[in-house]
Amino acid sequence: MDTSSSTGKRERRKEARPGELLDAALALFVEKGFAATRVEEVAARAGVSKGTLFLYFPSKEELFKAVVRETIAGRFTEWNQELDAFQGDSAELLRYAMQSWWERIGMTTASGITKLVMSESGTFPEIAAFYQQEVIGPGHDLLKRVLQRGMDRGEFRTMELEYAIYSLIAPMIFLLMWKHSMAPCCPPSQQIDPVSFIDTQVGLLLNGMLVRPPSSPETSPS
Repeated sequence: MDTSSSTGKRERRKEARPGELLDAALALFVEKGFAATRVEEVAARAGVSKGTLFLYFPSKEELFKAVVRETIAGRFTEWNQELDAFQGDSAELLRYAMQSWWERIGMTTASGITKLVMSESGTFPEIAAFYQQEVIGPGHDLLKRVLQRGMDRGEFRTMELEYAIYSLIAPMIFLLMWKHSMAPCCPPSQQIDPVSFIDTQVGLLLNGMLVRPPSSPETSPS
């Protein structure tokens, strides 16, 4: 009997388990929240036993952290590299940053993690602290680099960076909260098109940040 085929399948299955568990956990965390999700459900959805899950992730909290690192936090390395290599002006970079965030995070299941953290941070402060360290902090640093680049190149006016960053974050948070709360309940006529929304927000932000020529002095009356 040729056992090589079955052995290969078992090996591939073992290698696939962490990814399958993270996919299952992400889906359940977004559907039910952190508190209501049970590890037994994650294991069952991934098609493995609870004991197998604990071989990879010793607790639900560690499973959640792995999900966040895999789907969101792990993106910051590539985003920082893209910022370093970007050749366009800072207005183009800002537009690209917000659009790529939507493409890679916002339109995926991982976008529901933000709503989860915001709604359950009071009950699970350790989750909030982890999210602050792994996602919010690096996200702020990345956006600060984008704005600082524009200021250094004379493309953006001087601004208070610590607060200006929130002008970029606020519309994206709104879009996430809308997607995972009101959007499923609204009729088609009241739906928000995410791409158009982001494009409008970028236009509003840039019109307030682009360098303008100084105003001409008023002519003194003779």
